[in-house]
Amino acid sequence: MHSDSDILYGLKASYKERSCYEKILYDQYIYFIDEGCRKYHLTYDDSFSAYSDTVFSSVHNIVNGHFDGRSSIKTYLYQIFFNKCIDLVRKNTTNKQQVHKTMPVPEILNQLPDSAKSVIERLLNNELKAKVKAHLNNIGEKCKEVLLMYEDGLTDKEIAEALSYNNAAVVKTTRLRCIEKLREKVMV
Repeated sequence: MHSDSDILYGLKASYKERSCYEKILYDQYIYFIDEGCRKYHLTYDDSFSAYSDTVFSSVHNIVNGHFDGRSSIKTYLYQIFFNKCIDLVRKNTTNKQQVHKTMPVPEILNQLPDSAKSVIERLLNNELKAKVKAHLNNIGEKCKEVLLMYEDGLTDKEIAEALSYNNAAVVKTTRLRCIEKLREKVMV
């Protein structure tokens, strides 16, 4: 367990040392992810995303002098994490989300004759593929590259090595954000 002063010093040091202390900070409070799942009933991926965003925001604020040190780093991180979790809970429970909950396509398809069902399924798959391809170019080159490599079967660790990311966790966070970006564009 590293002290707050060690972490603050490390995050304000040279790039190489800063990267090391970013990982230390990330690893030191990684148990927040499980707490997000348990306490806020988030999926692991949502809680992981909230935690990764928290660490990213905290490092940015510390490096840029926005952390005033009136609380411990743990308290500071937890407050940001709490806010991000609450934002996710709100996002998942708003009326806007409820409007989009319609009868699932498989249930509708089950009500059709077999010949019509297969035609509808092919049309839906082709339409979705076309939408994804069209929007893949609009989400940024890094996102496109990460998603295509993942689609080709590479693991997060392999993608991290190929694209020179710090570790697989960073790739996973990037991938999840890219998927969310793509999902938002496709669902419009």
